[in-house]
Amino acid sequence: MLTILGKNSEKFCDGHSRRSFLKIGGMAMGGASLPEILRAEADAGQPPQKLKHKAVIMVFLAGGPPHQDMWDIKTDAPSEIRGEFSEIPTNVPGIRIGEEFPKIAKMADKFAFIRSMVGAEGPHDAMMCLTGRKGNSNVPPGGWPSIGAAVSSLQGKVNDACPPFIGLSPKCGHDEWGDPGKSGFLGPSNGAFTPFRGGGKEDIVLKGIDLERLDDRRGLLTSFDNFRRDADSSGMIEGLDTFNKQAFGVLTSSKLATALDISKEDPRLIEKYGKGTEKLTADGPWKRLDQFLMARRLVEAGARCVTLGFSRWDWHGANFKRGREDFPLLDQGLSTLVQDLHDRGLDKDVSVVVWGEFGRTPKINANAGRDHWPRVSCALMAGGGMNTGQVIGSTDRLGGEAVDRPVEFPEVFSTLYHNMGIDARATTVKDLGGRPHYLVDSQHAPMRELVG
Repeated sequence: MLTILGKNSEKFCDGHSRRSFLKIGGMAMGGASLPEILRAEADAGQPPQKLKHKAVIMVFLAGGPPHQDMWDIKTDAPSEIRGEFSEIPTNVPGIRIGEEFPKIAKMADKFAFIRSMVGAEGPHDAMMCLTGRKGNSNVPPGGWPSIGAAVSSLQGKVNDACPPFIGLSPKCGHDEWGDPGKSGFLGPSNGAFTPFRGGGKEDIVLKGIDLERLDDRRGLLTSFDNFRRDADSSGMIEGLDTFNKQAFGVLTSSKLATALDISKEDPRLIEKYGKGTEKLTADGPWKRLDQFLMARRLVEAGARCVTLGFSRWDWHGANFKRGREDFPLLDQGLSTLVQDLHDRGLDKDVSVVVWGEFGRTPKINANAGRDHWPRVSCALMAGGGMNTGQVIGSTDRLGGEAVDRPVEFPEVFSTLYHNMGIDARATTVKDLGGRPHYLVDSQHAPMRELVG
């Protein structure tokens, strides 16, 4: 068995130690967390190449971002609705967005702004954003699989070196906000590889080698090469079942290290993305900007779906103060990611979607915040060969109701699947009882505005 140990001895509710461990034989139980960070300098410095697969990068804004302070500024509303932010023009005539997003405004032709997302529910979780399904009705045994798990099941791995589904969010105090997307009834073999939820790079030790920041990469290569050689000579590989062979291959393979080690990038590009902070935002995700760069590198390495969480957006108080802190960071990370995808010729292959679980109230409360508002929210989409440079839908004068072209979550999922080469209305996956389920309800076609 290959075992990776961490430092934290905190106990989980099932009695296992959080002293992060992984054994090859245990990965079928969903234990695969970080150890695919290993040997990979061969790809560094290679020129950009067009992907041979399609991919999705999903950015989850945990807590519900304030749509009327971002992409849907209500300049004609009363002050108790309008708030403190003004709108600015973009490089697309007629499209105006919030003033805290000047970088996105300069490249609005590469984005589609959805102002009329409807159908959200009230809970603080990522269910709708990860599956397109409501969480309280007709849930099959095992639960609904996320888009990452579905794509993993349907399309499999691009190569043996990289899992098809990767979640970059950390373990959060409110853990639903760090959910990378569950495998549901598709089982743990289609679950997300989560490098930052089992202790992370900072406290994992492999055979006596500290993985912090992947500094001693040559030592890692030697350690894994020795392990592979010893395992091969012992006949261990032949004794593993198919799934564990695949898991072992990933563990001792190459591309994950390169993808997660952003130090191999051009320093000028690293600076454009920015760093942000690894400090968790209260009980929500961190504000890491380098995870946007990691996501791009991961899809190049072979990932089909990468999910990540950025900051905590449940601003019941100090909405405008928090906006001035977080909006510029999101502006920087997203604009750089999308431009990077275009610069590398990946804009037709990689779809990007950005959203939260619901919107915020039109009326500003006594604490200068906005409360939960499931009636309407927003989303931002880019790449995937979609028709961008447009606004889809609109809300009323107060930003409280969708009045033109309401967009439902399954429509977005149908579009993302379409971009991946999957007809979501005709494709099924089987639950634990063998019953087939469509990926989305049959009435939800891909969005005609984006793919028509």
